[in-house]
Amino acid sequence: MFNSQSSIQKTIASKLLLISLLSFMINKTHLSSNNSFTVSPHIANMKFDGHLSFKNNENESKDFGNRYHLIPSAVLHPKSVSDISSIVKCIFDMGVNSELTVAARGHGHSLKGQAQAYQGVVISMESLRVPEMSFHVGKYPYVDVSGGELWINILHESLKHGLTPKSWTDYLHLTVGGTLSNAGISGQAFLHGPQINNVYQLQVVTGSGEVVTCSDEQNTDLFHAVLGGLGQFGIITQARIALQPAPRKVKWIRALYSEFTLFTKDQEHLISSTNSFDYVEGFVIINRTGLLNNWRSSFNPKDPVQANQFTSEGKILFCLEIAKYFNPEESNNIDQEIDSLLSELSYIKSTLFQSEVSYVDFLDRVHVSEIKLREKGLWEVPHPWLNLLVPSSKIHEFAHEVFGNIFKDTSNGPVLIYPVNKSRWRNGTSLVTPEEDVFYLVAFLSSAIPSSTGKDSLQHILTQNKKILSFCERPHLGIKQYLPHYINQEEWKAHFGTNWEVFFRRKLSYDPLAILAPGQRIFQRANAFSIE
Repeated sequence: MFNSQSSIQKTIASKLLLISLLSFMINKTHLSSNNSFTVSPHIANMKFDGHLSFKNNENESKDFGNRYHLIPSAVLHPKSVSDISSIVKCIFDMGVNSELTVAARGHGHSLKGQAQAYQGVVISMESLRVPEMSFHVGKYPYVDVSGGELWINILHESLKHGLTPKSWTDYLHLTVGGTLSNAGISGQAFLHGPQINNVYQLQVVTGSGEVVTCSDEQNTDLFHAVLGGLGQFGIITQARIALQPAPRKVKWIRALYSEFTLFTKDQEHLISSTNSFDYVEGFVIINRTGLLNNWRSSFNPKDPVQANQFTSEGKILFCLEIAKYFNPEESNNIDQEIDSLLSELSYIKSTLFQSEVSYVDFLDRVHVSEIKLREKGLWEVPHPWLNLLVPSSKIHEFAHEVFGNIFKDTSNGPVLIYPVNKSRWRNGTSLVTPEEDVFYLVAFLSSAIPSSTGKDSLQHILTQNKKILSFCERPHLGIKQYLPHYINQEEWKAHFGTNWEVFFRRKLSYDPLAILAPGQRIFQRANAFSIE
């Protein structure tokens, strides 16, 4: 039986009687410290349903960004929620004299060491397979899953029941706990909100080791804190995910624009229409030749003759990518509906390309690219990605400066750009977004070649990112980072803005010793508190 909110508050209150907050500072020691931490004998001698590993933990010191490699002292491979609760509680009970921290690591797709714990304990969440997926198929269908479950597995199991989650990320080989700790944004977000909008209930292990069930009706503050909370308030061990009837097929469409104004006008029209597509994204194309020929392997041109006459060399182009879900028996009607929707748009008519694929193949499309890149040895390279949320009113100023003056080539990886409508999102979560209802996700998804010294080198991409961020710091723009990373707490305060006080209070309530998610470098473990 899970503890109530009042029980948590009483436990934390008793601890806080002994603790006086001095300061919260950014934890720089985790990048360069020579301190020799050792795991307490209490932890080393603990019994787990899973197991604790002290050797060969190099994998848990890496992530998809492939730039930060912070070795933990131990890695827990849990088989039960009790394993996670016990180790966190043990470290919490050590008090302020311990420097041990805990990081929950999903599939390892963090970009800058956010799921690492230097000389601390990393919890390998993919080992947690309880509960087994449990489906409820009533009026409001849902599935209960482990926080370490991959979204791709949820997709396959849900389809066996004719159901599917509503909102996705572009890449499905990520854990539930990982995406819910950030937001989970993709081309369905304008319609259903991000993934944090589509979860009914969570089970969470807080920074004191308490196991708590929370939802919009129960322990609401913790529920909202954890959603988009960057792992700062609790480890998600179970989630109840909203489902809906699943389609079987997808009409997948791409079309080009040479004018950014028309491109954004059409994107914003599509996300505001009552009858629209099921997925709306887009990307930027700079200095790409033979682009349409590359698409012919999986897309068919609406007008092959006109498509052959189109040239893209030397132009900055913007690609609208849209999709409509359907079932085979609806095929005739869906073509008419798509034609009607497309007639309202101002794309270059000769560049319309279409494909018909299965629902699974569409959602898991990035995995196909992963397989190809792995075969070439180009997957486990540095990924200095930069993800931004840009207010709609500033997107043209942003595009003029960034695509016109800073970002000269997109050969290092895709540049995504598409709008979402925040008015349909859940309020009160820890996610930070621009103040305007409509804003754009702009994602620079670059890959660096380790041996290169050219435009695809890590240093060149990092320098380019720095220039973009320097521009974004202009206060009137109101731009926010998604999957944020900052080097000092003043920058974190600026990121959270008026939400900082709430974020700070929640940290005191649910992780008062700053044990959790040290890789985010928001709060420092040992020096954050002092005994009076």
